[in-house]
Amino acid sequence: MADKTILRALKGETLPTPPIWMMRQAGRYLPEYRATRAQAGDFLSLCYNPELAAEVTLQPIRRYGFDAAILFADILLLPQALGADLWFVTGEGPRLSTVTTQADFDVLKPASDVHEVLSPIYETVKILSRELPAETTLIGFAGAPWTVATYMIAGRGTPDQGPAHALISENRPLFEALLERLTLGTIEYLSKQIEAGAEVVKLFDSWAGSLSGEDFDRYALEPARRIIAELKARHPGIPVIAFPREAGEKYVGFAKATGADCVALDNSVSPQWAAANVQIDGCVQGNLASKHMVTGGDALVAETREIVKAFSKGPHIFNLGHGITPDADPENVQLMIDTVRAGA
Repeated sequence: MADKTILRALKGETLPTPPIWMMRQAGRYLPEYRATRAQAGDFLSLCYNPELAAEVTLQPIRRYGFDAAILFADILLLPQALGADLWFVTGEGPRLSTVTTQADFDVLKPASDVHEVLSPIYETVKILSRELPAETTLIGFAGAPWTVATYMIAGRGTPDQGPAHALISENRPLFEALLERLTLGTIEYLSKQIEAGAEVVKLFDSWAGSLSGEDFDRYALEPARRIIAELKARHPGIPVIAFPREAGEKYVGFAKATGADCVALDNSVSPQWAAANVQIDGCVQGNLASKHMVTGGDALVAETREIVKAFSKGPHIFNLGHGITPDADPENVQLMIDTVRAGA
C-alpha cells in the first residue's frame, strides 16, 4: 500500500511521473462497458448489482492499467437512499421527485437510514478491494451536498441550477435543512465506503461554479470542510480529493480551508495558473480537456505534455478536467497514458 503512487502524491510527494486515472473511466466509450450494461438491463440495475458494478470498474484497469480505479456508482444514489424517487430517461438523464416544500422534505429519511438501500454499493467496494491489482488505488466517491441538492430541488439537471438558487432566495431555511441532511448522509455514505475498503474518497461538486461569494463559502466550502473533518476523525489518515468544478479563483486556498488532501481542477483554469496558486498548498489533480479524448492527435499530446510540465514541481495526479464523454475514442485514452508515462 505504501508504494501506491496515488497515495504517495496525496501525501504530498512529487513523483517523476504523475499517477493517472480518469473521471468516468468506466463508461459508454468502452465496448466492454456497453456489453455489461446491456447484461444488467439498465443503468440503476448496473449500479446496484455488485458483481457487474465491480466488473465495469475493473474493465478500464485491465485495458489501460490506470493507477486508480473509481467505484462505479452515481451521485444520485444517496437521494434515493434518503427516500427520493429516482429514474433515468434514456437519452435525457436522471429524474427525481422534487424537494421544494417543507412537506417534501419531511418525508425524507434520516441520514443514518441510508445504508439499507446503499448496501450493494458497499459490497461492490468489498469485491474491488479483493480483486484490484496490488498497485491500484481504490477510490470511493459521493456528490457534494450542493450539487446533489440542485438535482433534488429541480428533479433533474439544469443548465444554471436556477431552481436551487430560487429556493435559496425564497426559503433559505428549507434549502439549508436539505443541505444539512445531505451533508450528514454523505458522511455516512463515504464512511461506509471506507470501511468496505476504499483507500481514497472524492467529493464531486460538479455545480460549485454556479455559487459565488458568501454562498460559495457557505454551501460548497463549508459542507466539504465538515465532511472531510468528520471522515478524518472516523478514519485517521484517509485522503480526500475535493472537486469544486469551475470554482475559478475560489480554487485558491480551498485545500487549506477544507482539509482536502488534493484539489481536482477543471480545464477552465490553466495549469500554469493552478501550479502558482493552488498546487502551492499541496496535491492537485487534472486537468486535460475531455474533448481531446474525442479528437486525439498532436493537440492531445501537446496539451498533455504541457500539463505534466506545469505541475512537475509538486504533487500531481493526472486526470481530465471533467468526465470522459461517450463519444471518446479508446485509442486516444491510450495515447494520453503513453504520453504521460513517456515523460514531458
